[in-house]
Amino acid sequence: MHNITFDFSNLHSHGAAFYDYLALRKKVFVDELKWDIPHNDSVEMDQYDTPIAQYSLVMHQGKVVGGARAMATSSTWGDHTYMLRDAQSGKLPKIPAELMTEDIASPAVWECTRLVISNDLTTQKERSECLSLIVDGLVDLAVENGASRLICLSSLALMRALRQIGYDVTRLGKTYRNADDGRTYAVLGMPATHSYHHLHAMQQAVPFQLSA
Repeated sequence: MHNITFDFSNLHSHGAAFYDYLALRKKVFVDELKWDIPHNDSVEMDQYDTPIAQYSLVMHQGKVVGGARAMATSSTWGDHTYMLRDAQSGKLPKIPAELMTEDIASPAVWECTRLVISNDLTTQKERSECLSLIVDGLVDLAVENGASRLICLSSLALMRALRQIGYDVTRLGKTYRNADDGRTYAVLGMPATHSYHHLHAMQQAVPFQLSA
């Protein structure tokens, strides 16, 4: 497995990866979790898939097996900002407005959304590796653009999975139960830093050098 990152300006460099990511989102969020979100027979795509969004995907044997979307919390596109802030202002009635305890609009904080992993990855090891690659790609995108923190609206199960692979994730505010899939969600936050597993792997990859 390996990670790719891109935005609208260079998504063509990765062939059909962006479209395949949208198709994976439709398969998981619409077909399996029964979310009531915009889609057709092939893909799921919403109002936040715009030229200001950036993407971190994971490829395995030529297929997209995972991915997520990210953008600065200072972003605006037409009438929309980013998902959690729009929910806070009442534009997304299915997400409780009180989940966000403060109004965040800063280039130093990025929101991550639509994180998905394919069910073709069946082992815990494969799914953990995929999740780590997705999030490390999100960290890279955020840091490259001057950000120091990531936030997202995610299930508590994802928070536990992220902690298990070395990310310093905390819950911000109260939880709520999603009416579509029955899962419990909350706003999560973490520093824009790699997991300790990633850092350990990087240290192991540094070649040994004899002193002069």
